[in-house]
Amino acid sequence: MSDYQPDENAPIFAIAAAAELSGMHPQTLRQYDRMGLVVPARTKGGSRRYSLRHVAQLREVSRMSADGMSLPAIVRILELEEHVRELHMRVQMLEERVRVEVENRPGARVFAAGATGAVVPLRHGRRVRRSTDIVVWRPQRPDER
Repeated sequence: MSDYQPDENAPIFAIAAAAELSGMHPQTLRQYDRMGLVVPARTKGGSRRYSLRHVAQLREVSRMSADGMSLPAIVRILELEEHVRELHMRVQMLEERVRVEVENRPGARVFAAGATGAVVPLRHGRRVRRSTDIVVWRPQRPDER
């Protein structure tokens, strides 16, 4: 059994395939593209190419539309979902940077800064509330001053 996971953002489907997979007419997909609702990638020749994520978005648009939501409301929801997705990716990247920094810097100390601005050093392994920012601090070497 293969562990292969396809790239959900790879632009692989022509408009006819994306329309069939999403249960929509190709003209509907063209209209959604013009509105900025679901905007596919383009080939050098200008043909639309949809990804697995685009097909999932089209299905979601269809579901929300069938539930009675207006297209402007759907546009806003998709914008917010994209923003949340980008923030999740950024948080993962920052968490990885903090992890690497802590592992690679003996003598580095981690501090928590609360909403009031109070700074508290953290002991190794101590969990931090979600409302707290984490800052990695390392002493400056004499040659860096």
